[in-house]
Amino acid sequence: MCLRSFFGVLYACVVSQQNRWWIKNPIKSQERVFGSLISQASETAFGKEHDFKHIHSYEDFKSRVPIRDYEGLKTYVERTLKGEENILWPGRPLYFCKTSGTTSGTKYIPISKESMPYHLKGAKDAILSYIEETGNAQFLNGKNIFIQGSPELDFSKKSPIGRLSGIVAHHIPWYLQRDNKPSFDTNCIEDWETKIEAIIDETLSENMTLISGIPPWVQMYFERLAKRTDKKIKDIFPNYSLFVYGGVNFEPYKNRFLELVGKDVPSVETYPSSEGFIAYQDKQKTEGLLLCVNHGIFYEFIESSQFFEENPKRITLADVEVGKDYVLILNTNAGLWGYNIGDTVRFVSTSPYRLVVSGRIKHFTSAFGEHVIGKEVEEAMRQVLKKQSAIVTEFHVAPEVNPKTGLPYHEWYVEFKEIPSNEAVFAENLDEAMQKQNSYYKDLVEGKVLKPLIVTKVREGGFHQYMRSEGKLGGQNKPPRLSNNRKLANSLTPFLDDRQ
Repeated sequence: MCLRSFFGVLYACVVSQQNRWWIKNPIKSQERVFGSLISQASETAFGKEHDFKHIHSYEDFKSRVPIRDYEGLKTYVERTLKGEENILWPGRPLYFCKTSGTTSGTKYIPISKESMPYHLKGAKDAILSYIEETGNAQFLNGKNIFIQGSPELDFSKKSPIGRLSGIVAHHIPWYLQRDNKPSFDTNCIEDWETKIEAIIDETLSENMTLISGIPPWVQMYFERLAKRTDKKIKDIFPNYSLFVYGGVNFEPYKNRFLELVGKDVPSVETYPSSEGFIAYQDKQKTEGLLLCVNHGIFYEFIESSQFFEENPKRITLADVEVGKDYVLILNTNAGLWGYNIGDTVRFVSTSPYRLVVSGRIKHFTSAFGEHVIGKEVEEAMRQVLKKQSAIVTEFHVAPEVNPKTGLPYHEWYVEFKEIPSNEAVFAENLDEAMQKQNSYYKDLVEGKVLKPLIVTKVREGGFHQYMRSEGKLGGQNKPPRLSNNRKLANSLTPFLDDRQ
């Protein structure tokens, strides 16, 4: 064992031991975070307007602070962008994270000097948990890459503005910078396809051992590597031994990764967001991600089935139940209050608290009352791909409410790397899998309200071409799995496979 990996194992053991207290005491940790947040923000403009000085319990908090999305907090954010201090959180934000919203356009999420360390700690703890559990730290002896957005910052406001991954790039510890790829200049390339080629130029001859990023963009990197060299990734990077990812579910990409890499590489899933680092995979063989309960975020939850009611019930971590889908609400040490992040989560364990991301509250298909969510379509696709020799690159589901003839249906836009030998059987199996995932959908099909789903093929590279046409190729962008309308579906029309 090399010196770096030896000390890596020791450090992982120390940090894991330190983390055991909050893992074993999640409710007490959340109570402490809650008290600290209210105390620190009591003199802010938001704290005064919502009477934080008289909040002594969660019930007090709920009665004073409503649930909001970005639009609901936008006026406070705009005041802070203009340079006002002590608006949502004491002082001014360290940064504003610029991100694209599905309904709000560009969003500017504050990152404070108190919240920034937790963005880094979550990622670090995810890797250290892997080392502590497996004893494998050999990847520390090679080079690592994080395929990310540009680290260039906009200094036109009082607080610098950038993309989350680019902001994080400015805080990589000095002792890791020597082995971190790509270079700053390459990271700053705006055109994503040009950037990928430059990353390949920098990494092709290196000993790459840890590769991280959002799966579709890492996949694009692998595909370009394979095309240039006509080799498997394992032959290009023989010591590649850990994949760290977040942002989307890896399962739909897994078969394609295995084909490109040529071997099964261990992976660690993380749940980062502009609003805070929420959870990470702490066990290789245990389902779910460990919720970060001691990281400057106080969590609230609303059952997704109740979310659109007039007064949905808000609960704390202490009252969540395994197997239910909840809309995730954040209160953070960057000044977000009662903030609907837009994600739905499902707990798979409460000792400790582990969850899976089950979808987006705004990304669903329910044109007929079925309320199909992301987790269900991804699981249905996973089950079918286990049965049939097909490889799917990307897919999107939209309702067809007014077909030219016949009953309405769900239309699945699927980009295949390898087309199934029997496309009709593939569609039948996919529909059967969906009926098992969602009983409402099953009732609609059996009741002749809907006909079985239809698979429409997107040509190879079509989703990338669509994302490029929208100016969203690369970075943290990814196409949604589901929509309750046909806006994206109609935009995919120029990129369909002619061999329908």
